[in-house]
Amino acid sequence: MTTRDTVQELLRRIGEGDAERTAGLFAESCDWKYSWPEEGHPAVPWIKPRSSRDDAAELFRALATYHVPELNSTSVARILVDGDDAVVLGDFVQTVEATGEAYTSPFALHLTVEDGRITRYHIYEDSLTVATAHSAQRRAS
Repeated sequence: MTTRDTVQELLRRIGEGDAERTAGLFAESCDWKYSWPEEGHPAVPWIKPRSSRDDAAELFRALATYHVPELNSTSVARILVDGDDAVVLGDFVQTVEATGEAYTSPFALHLTVEDGRITRYHIYEDSLTVATAHSAQRRAS
């Protein structure tokens, strides 16, 4: 598969909500980066250091646990590919499981694909919006 094919398959699998199949696109070892402070945020426990295919599966399972998958959506504005690197630009809408509150964030996803496997997963999102939406559940408790 080409870099573009792999990226499109990743987006398709994420949309299907199958964490194990999604993680199957990742290399055993992967370079991860989030647009979050290194210490993370207590309202979003899935944001933590990651480095492997197993971590990818855990991430996508956690996202499904903390959100209402059937109410979530992603719109992709552009996929830019340059050799092994790709950047996906878009917006996502997530709905918090605990409160039913929906939030929207733009995102940029920088991926590197080598031999058909994702070896870099750097995601940039509006971390303040995500943390605020999930902090509401803590206030409501």
